[in-house]
Amino acid sequence: MGWFSSSTKEDVSAPTRENRKRCWETRDAYFACLDSAGVVKAGEEGKACVPEKKLYEENCAKSWIDYFNQRRVIAEAQKDRLARASEQAQAAKK
Repeated sequence: MGWFSSSTKEDVSAPTRENRKRCWETRDAYFACLDSAGVVKAGEEGKACVPEKKLYEENCAKSWIDYFNQRRVIAEAQKDRLARASEQAQAAKK
């Protein structure tokens, strides 16, 4: 699979539009499974989401997987902070 596998440097190439689309689709499916399992940090789901995780790892470059997984945790923390700030703003208005 070239760019999306653990191949040698010689056959590393830029991802095509189809490669990116497949990566994002499998990422979205994996993250949806994590959401339904109530898991924020990828890799902490145990035996849940095994098929989705396998496809995600097969279709995305390791650097993309690392980025997406970190972004997921950061986004969740950001949602929590925004919710708390909103609650505090509402309380201050009263």
